[in-house]
Amino acid sequence: MDYDPQAIEERWRERWAETGRYEADSEGAPPSGNEEDVTFITVPYPYPSGGMHIGHARTYTVPDVYARYRRQRGDNVLFPIAWHVTGTPIIGAVERLKKGEEKQLSVLRDTYEVPESTLQDLETPMGYAHYFIEEHYKKGMKSLGLSIDWRREFTTNDDRYSKFITWQYETLRDRNRLEKGLHPVKYCTNEQQPVTTHDLLEGEEAEYQEYTLIRFGLDDAVVPMATLRPETVHGVTNAYVDPEGTYACATVDGETWLVSEAATRKLRLQAHDVTVEETFAGADLVGRSVTNPVTGDEVPVLPAAFVDPDNATGVVMSVPAHSPDDYLALQEAKADDTRMERYGVDPAVVDAIEPIPILDVEGYGDVPARDAVERAGIESSNDPELEAVTKELYNREFHAGRLHDDYGEFAGEIIEDVREAYREAGVDAGHFGTMYEFSEEVVCRCGGEVEVAEQDTWFLRYNDEDWKAATKRVVENMECIPENTRGEYDHTIDWLNEWPCIRNYGLGTRLPWDDDFVIEPLSDSTIYMAYYTVAPGLREIPVEDLDRDFFDALFYGAEAVEDPDPRALDLREEWLYWYPVDYRFSANDLISNHLTFYLFHHAELFEEPQWPAGIVIMGMGLLEGEKMSSSKGHVVLPGEAIEEYGADTVRFFLLNSAEPWQDYDWRAGQVESVRNQLERFWNRATELLPDAPASTFDDEAPDLQDIDRWLLSKLQRTVRDVTTAMENSETRAASQTAFYGFEESLRWYRRRTDRSHPGAQWTLRHALETRLRLLAPFVPFLANELHEELTGTAAEDAPWPEVDPDLERPAVEVQERRIERLTEDVTDIVDVTGTDPETIRVYVAADWKRGVFDAVREAGPDVGAAMSEAMSDPALRERGEAVNDLVGDLVELVRDLDDETVETLAGMDELAVYEAAVPFLEDEFDATVEVYAEDADPPDPGERAGNAVPFRPAIHLE
Repeated sequence: MDYDPQAIEERWRERWAETGRYEADSEGAPPSGNEEDVTFITVPYPYPSGGMHIGHARTYTVPDVYARYRRQRGDNVLFPIAWHVTGTPIIGAVERLKKGEEKQLSVLRDTYEVPESTLQDLETPMGYAHYFIEEHYKKGMKSLGLSIDWRREFTTNDDRYSKFITWQYETLRDRNRLEKGLHPVKYCTNEQQPVTTHDLLEGEEAEYQEYTLIRFGLDDAVVPMATLRPETVHGVTNAYVDPEGTYACATVDGETWLVSEAATRKLRLQAHDVTVEETFAGADLVGRSVTNPVTGDEVPVLPAAFVDPDNATGVVMSVPAHSPDDYLALQEAKADDTRMERYGVDPAVVDAIEPIPILDVEGYGDVPARDAVERAGIESSNDPELEAVTKELYNREFHAGRLHDDYGEFAGEIIEDVREAYREAGVDAGHFGTMYEFSEEVVCRCGGEVEVAEQDTWFLRYNDEDWKAATKRVVENMECIPENTRGEYDHTIDWLNEWPCIRNYGLGTRLPWDDDFVIEPLSDSTIYMAYYTVAPGLREIPVEDLDRDFFDALFYGAEAVEDPDPRALDLREEWLYWYPVDYRFSANDLISNHLTFYLFHHAELFEEPQWPAGIVIMGMGLLEGEKMSSSKGHVVLPGEAIEEYGADTVRFFLLNSAEPWQDYDWRAGQVESVRNQLERFWNRATELLPDAPASTFDDEAPDLQDIDRWLLSKLQRTVRDVTTAMENSETRAASQTAFYGFEESLRWYRRRTDRSHPGAQWTLRHALETRLRLLAPFVPFLANELHEELTGTAAEDAPWPEVDPDLERPAVEVQERRIERLTEDVTDIVDVTGTDPETIRVYVAADWKRGVFDAVREAGPDVGAAMSEAMSDPALRERGEAVNDLVGDLVELVRDLDDETVETLAGMDELAVYEAAVPFLEDEFDATVEVYAEDADPPDPGERAGNAVPFRPAIHLE
């Protein structure tokens, strides 16, 4: 029976679809919320603004493996999926399609292979979404064999789902978790509305930076300069502008400001009243002097190509004593008289500029910036090492820099302790202002630039201390996989502040009390996991009946409303049966937003028994060593991979390449290798299939030999290790152990046994049946097919293997390892010497050497203690130096072994073990094998017997 994955997999897909194999029901069970035999697994629902690629395939396959595992453990498992269409990315994609944008058309035609005749169907947002849902995601998920309950799918644009979100936000508002006010938001200048992380093409990790504007003066105008280090104002020696940039004279909140033209747009977005009076080249400011508002000093404005007019105000203050960048820029300006003269600056003015120290920091002199660049050997502002040097100095000054006497009440203080207070004092005195800027460039998916805007908006009060405290209790009580992510949740909870939760337009749910706004994507996806549990039931209820009281009764019980709807109470039982979510599998980069929001909202809206029980973090995927990119066509579509290799191969590679939380790399050559390995497994397995499927393997085993017992014992160890790995969501360790690890044991077993004897046939079939059940979560098509042929039952319908204590044989395992080690040693000698021996003599260590081993075993792996123990025996004491040498060897041996193995070795008859293996060794090396005890006066032509060490016999080849 040849391995034809496509044919096998199609048969099983059809069977699963026909039987509704993965449709999970509560089966009339009473409300539980914490039943051990109920498992609820979720994964972030896809955003279908494009097709599914192999990176998505791994995201959904890992939780599928765990779902399949829990079913085999006897759990009633719910594993649902839905579709997130909220927001504007789909709308933006449709607009680009309708405009005929070539890049968008290329992605659709070339990357996702959308037929030309179908493009028109994609010209509405939901038409676009449904195409990718049906033709990419659902087809891909079904092809992969994902065990999803498809009855529970929905989109976030469905009317009933919107009623659910409406209830959520009305409840949050009533509980004072929502507030309206000015708030910095990410604002798309093209769409002219706020956007969030999911809407971004670039700058997803960009953070708001609150700059202090130092209000320098020029005649009657303000020349604001942005800085993150307001305390350095005493050290300003000059300013810089881009002489080729466009600047503006603008009225800002009734004052005259001189800033870059780009800054006027940013200031307008940040709630300033801005009118541009005129524009001019930055060169018009060069050579003029501006007044420091704190010191009263006048400093010159110099030209600099490194100034970016699009960043902050476009005017930069220079503090060369404490900024390595500024120090080098000043040196370069002093050395470029020609450039200075071209812009009308007297080189003598520049040459007279000297750094002004403002603080002392241990390890640096009066001018720390100069010391920092000189120590690093940096002579140019283009040196790539400059960034690291600057960061190090800034960090040292922030944590240990003490301000000079001219800082008045702040003199002698460490910057870290007084920066905020100093800034506030400057604002109160009218010297400072505020402006927001991003830490990096941010671009919307529509292609528009994203700026920081201050808007009057509704926001979630994630800064409420009691809400933070409750959310930290969620983190404290839930399982975090891997464990080192627990601190990341707490860190996010600590820094998270107000979160704007609305936007001006897009798909999704309207804000209940102001339908001019739509609830944004990250804010409508916090408790949708609860919706899965009741989605089928809600479809039977008219939309108009799904009001506030309905959902209050559903989630808070009959006592929450005056006249509870019986249908809501029925659905409440369903919800309580499944909740909480046992494991949510999600991406590491979502801890800083979605996953922590998920915890906040569960902490607020539900009782502790319904709080999330666990989160498993997922790494990112690479393709041939590079980041996958749909826009660049650098993706692999699951359908194509499955057609070429088969779904089991795709699954097994994705699961074997890394643990869930680690990054992985899809490489075609390695995928092909996995395909070949599965085919070899199939071929070996089919050799063991009976003519007619056996019902069970419960019948009594025929006479077993030690080597059979060894394999069965190794099988128990494999079951234990795979189960432990699965309980820890270590899908790579589990699949590696079940497949590759046990394959090593099988290879040795095949060398050691006569496979024709009944005991070997029974052992191999029993091992195959057990392995197929272990592998069923990973390669369900292959495992089900073979298991059904072998036993008459699909592997997924058989229980997960349990360790059988009656089949565990630690002593046999230890003995067999010594035979394996002896075989390896002989092979090594043959390879090194190039001999083809006729006789192999094996010498087992003398009894007195076993006495030394017993001393080491008693004392433990400590040379001194072991020597003391050995020398307490008069017979050993007489052997003096020989015992001393042997103790060192045996301590090394014992140190690498566990206590159980050491004790087993102590009771082992080493000579008998090797004698029993003589037939195997003779067959293996085509030579006569003789086994002797060293102290039995054996023939020793090679004078090797004396080299024998307990459990490491001496060997002589003739």
